[in-house]
Amino acid sequence: MTRRITALMSAFEALLIVAIGIAVPLSILTIMWAAQFGFQIDWVVFWRAAVVIWLVGHGVDVTFQLDAQTALALGVTGVGEPFVVSLALSGFALCTALAGVVMARRLRREPHRVLGELVALSTVVVLSGLVVLTASTEGVLPSRWQALLFPGLVFGLGLAIGSIGATNPARVRLRRMIAEGPQPWVAAGGAALRAGLGTVATVIVAASLITTMALVIGYGQVIALYESVQAGVLGGIALTAGQLALLPTLVIWAASWLVGPGFAVGAGSTVSPIATTLGPLPAVPVLGALPLEPSPLGFMTLIVPVLAAFIAGLAVRPRLVAALDGEPPRWWGLGTAALAALIAGLAMGFLAFVAAGAAGPGRLAEVGPDPVTVGLWMLVETLIGASLGLLAGGVRVARPQALARTR
Repeated sequence: MTRRITALMSAFEALLIVAIGIAVPLSILTIMWAAQFGFQIDWVVFWRAAVVIWLVGHGVDVTFQLDAQTALALGVTGVGEPFVVSLALSGFALCTALAGVVMARRLRREPHRVLGELVALSTVVVLSGLVVLTASTEGVLPSRWQALLFPGLVFGLGLAIGSIGATNPARVRLRRMIAEGPQPWVAAGGAALRAGLGTVATVIVAASLITTMALVIGYGQVIALYESVQAGVLGGIALTAGQLALLPTLVIWAASWLVGPGFAVGAGSTVSPIATTLGPLPAVPVLGALPLEPSPLGFMTLIVPVLAAFIAGLAVRPRLVAALDGEPPRWWGLGTAALAALIAGLAMGFLAFVAAGAAGPGRLAEVGPDPVTVGLWMLVETLIGASLGLLAGGVRVARPQALARTR
């Protein structure tokens, strides 16, 4: 395709990505506008709500200030005090990033790939800046600089991941630099990167299974909360869609629980393997799956990240051995494990940061895991597991026949 067609197609595709992201909540809200409210409320209110939901889904902080009647209906104290909602409905961000990956992979086959990516990214940034202007009211004020920046960052991350290919010029240059560098250090860095990110990925997979099990076990409590809300059919659909958007965040909460520190659902609350203290919870049915008691295994749950790091250390050790032309010294293994632990700690701390924030006024201003604590625990656990994996690979266990011949 020519430059002009590539630019036009990229801009149109970016427009569709933003439009579909907003249309998902807007379609449900529009049906509610027609069926439950009988067209009596201005539709613009529902448009603003959909835009706010989309922005919150990309990590944009939104400041609310409720009037007396709304606060009384919701049971919220401190009517005149504004509060911030910053807990991301990260399902929206995940979909935007995946759309960026798909688009970048398509553009890899085009001669004007870079132009298409820049036009698409600029389109997302411009559209985000425009829609936030339509959503701002006296009682609802999204952060404009975050709205201008965060959706573009999420989409740009997807573009960067999707553009990595065998023929990508940046990747070719990077491979050349790596090939020309000191191979032992390059191998150690590559092994540490694989071990650290592999450990985090394994913990996230285990957390997904834990989340599924918790929802199955707590199914009765979840249904009871649905019935207590009395939202009706359409309200139940809207509530379910919102919880699906929150699901990636819940998985990161479960990962923080596996790592050890756990997470909070309101100031003063704790949900961890060794201690669980829950106060009044918001009427969100999925929270019915939260454990009411600490894990019967206690600190034994920490075996999951340690074991994941151990397996990752074993998996990357052959690459390190090959680069060093033989059995690596112990300090090489320990250094690689330390770097892998640092990478895993930073990655898990970042995920915890994404999954934490404020969900409302009062005690709900503190929701989610503490990023620093989660990152430090992950660092220590990865250091232990990866060190054992990298060093244990060199241990040779004598076979029974060899032992018999030595006697």
